[in-house]
Amino acid sequence: MAARARLPLQSLLHKRLSLYVGERVFHTETAVKEPAYPPVLPSLTAKSKSSKSHRLHLQHERVRAADVQEKLSLLTRIQRMKYVVRPQTITRDADKWYQHFTKTAYIPGLPDKFTITDGGSEDSPAETRKTSAGVGEETLAEIRALVSHAILQENWYLKKRRAFVYRRQAHLEAPFLRNLGSGVTNIVAKHNPVLRLSNLAVDPQVNFYWMRGEWTIPRGHRAGRVEPVRFQIDDKPHSQIRIPEQLPQFTPMETSYAAEVPEFKCTPDKMPLFKRQYENNIFTGAKLPDPVCYGHTQFHLVPDMCHRTNLIKRRQADQVEVFLRANGLCSLFAWTGAQAMYQGFWSQEDVTRPFVSQAVITDGQFFSFFCYQLNTLALSLDVDADNPRKNLFWGTESMRLYEAVQDGEVVGLDDRVLDLLVQFLMNKP
Repeated sequence: MAARARLPLQSLLHKRLSLYVGERVFHTETAVKEPAYPPVLPSLTAKSKSSKSHRLHLQHERVRAADVQEKLSLLTRIQRMKYVVRPQTITRDADKWYQHFTKTAYIPGLPDKFTITDGGSEDSPAETRKTSAGVGEETLAEIRALVSHAILQENWYLKKRRAFVYRRQAHLEAPFLRNLGSGVTNIVAKHNPVLRLSNLAVDPQVNFYWMRGEWTIPRGHRAGRVEPVRFQIDDKPHSQIRIPEQLPQFTPMETSYAAEVPEFKCTPDKMPLFKRQYENNIFTGAKLPDPVCYGHTQFHLVPDMCHRTNLIKRRQADQVEVFLRANGLCSLFAWTGAQAMYQGFWSQEDVTRPFVSQAVITDGQFFSFFCYQLNTLALSLDVDADNPRKNLFWGTESMRLYEAVQDGEVVGLDDRVLDLLVQFLMNKP
């Protein structure tokens, strides 16, 4: 058996030291080799977390690559149980819950561009009224005469029979609001060119579908799965004004970072909200190819069940303003959110510019004015963690348009309400 050769210790040390002393070591870049096989991806049918995240990633990429029409179809095609959020609700403190669902901060009053002047006195100077409303005294007098005629038309000129139970608003106040909206818009269009290209839609349908938060399915064949909480708003305003250009922002997006939004840890069932399963809709009141696609102002009519007289009879006088705020917030969020999604934005591709809309809510005698600025659509749990943006909502308390109708005359007509209405309609891009 051959003996194993041994190298002397001195030769081994010489070879090792030569690497550091006698020879130079050059760092050369190694050639990047392309992998011979494709990457290993999780299965599309497995129940693992990696497989679920991979399917979600593929779905997001598919939505990003689609056009707007196909994108809306992909986002609304899965029909699961969802909470139906009603803008006109008799639930107590609904405005706080709606702020949480929509990530909206409420700011009392109106944005800085609107001013509430003391227009009720006849001896106030004409220059002040012209500065606040943006129109002349002759135009304000024409609007005042139009509003007085519209009030008398439904309360004095026409001898209508007594309406059925819970049908008074549709019988009297709805025609008044239709005449008021169309008439004042026609007059203000002389001073606001964008209203000449606008579209006044009566009884439109507005829908919005979104997801916020998550929950674990308690029972059934899908028990144990974690899913997002789904919401939908089905709104039907009295009328709406749409324009071909977008209204400017009320305030920069950065100002919403410090705003506070109420948070509720309990489920929406405690509000209460109820789940339904039907078609998911995202609709602004106009079809997608319509060039007049941006919202300007909505008009809402308070239903008889939520009228302030009925709330006072039920000893819920403290919920009168709460109902109006909830109606304005919910309706304007759905309208601006649908407008943003018509432009290709969604929760994974957040808005790059604010979307703005206005609302006027009335029961025929009391008027409330609201403004909304949509700063974010990233409301789902996976994208809301590091999102400092918040939606902003402004609103006023109820203001009485007139006191009463006596002997064919309108008593106590308040010019402040007309002034704010004109300011809303004078808003332009």
